[in-house]
Amino acid sequence: MKKSIGGILSVLCLLMLLFNPGLALEGARKGLVLWGNVVLPTLLPFMICSGVIVAMDAIRILTGPFKPILSGILSLSDQGSFCLMSGLLCGYPMGAKTTSDFLDQGRLSAQEGKYLLAISNHPSPMFVLGYVMAQIALIPSMIPPCPLWAVLAALYLPILPISILARYCYHYKRQTLEETYPLVAQSQPESPACSEPETPASFSFDTHMMSCFETMVKIGGYIMLFCILALYLTVFPFQMPPLLRPARRGSVEITTGIQIIASSVPGKMGALLIIGSAAFGGFSGIFQTKSVLKNAGLSIRHYMLWKTLHSALSCLIFYVSLFR
Repeated sequence: MKKSIGGILSVLCLLMLLFNPGLALEGARKGLVLWGNVVLPTLLPFMICSGVIVAMDAIRILTGPFKPILSGILSLSDQGSFCLMSGLLCGYPMGAKTTSDFLDQGRLSAQEGKYLLAISNHPSPMFVLGYVMAQIALIPSMIPPCPLWAVLAALYLPILPISILARYCYHYKRQTLEETYPLVAQSQPESPACSEPETPASFSFDTHMMSCFETMVKIGGYIMLFCILALYLTVFPFQMPPLLRPARRGSVEITTGIQIIASSVPGKMGALLIIGSAAFGGFSGIFQTKSVLKNAGLSIRHYMLWKTLHSALSCLIFYVSLFR
């Protein structure tokens, strides 16, 4: 059944491309320009640098100043704190990628990995300050201007209630070093005199950088495909309420969707739709996240539910902030 549905959809997509190749070309060009001008220079340096931090065992240096919040309030380990910080600083899908990599390396427990997937994937502050705020400022009839604190609170405050709910759902409790790394904590048997101790695999910067390039190519491919889809949605002759058309674009790909919302939905309602789209991350962000989840214990379905809840809470906080 799944193969039949997938086959039908693939044929329909091919027919769409053949009947309107100009629109496909425009969408592909926009997606690649977005990837090359915004996503690649923003995300790739952070991705490379984060791998070096892990290899140099410098995670505690980075997370140490924030330990009262990350460990005390969110109950994260040092490794989990790094996953959350990478997701906050770098944006989609860096938090999910780091979580999946750490699970594969045995740095996280299964429960903490599931917990982190619920709270670690977000739009980066650079994206919010440089793009989201700029688009909100272009909304017609946006008087008074939307305050920055309301946008930041709406996007990042939901982490707290979601963290409580996720800890309860996944029965997560912060573990000790011995519990998290049982192989490291256990004493190793003495090696025979004739054998040499095993040495850990050395870090290869070239291998790490090529892995980052591979991930960025995957992300670029999804951005291009969903930019094409977003453009095709504008020409479909479906009768929809005025607010649903731009909201649908925002749910497909957030960058182009936010731009459409800002130009077509006036006033505070436009800002509210932008906040909801940025918090959800779009289906493009969901597919990007799925592409970096190598660990079978991480569910993309659970991730979609958490992002839907996060988007709803963001809209609620933003609504209360503006309409109070």
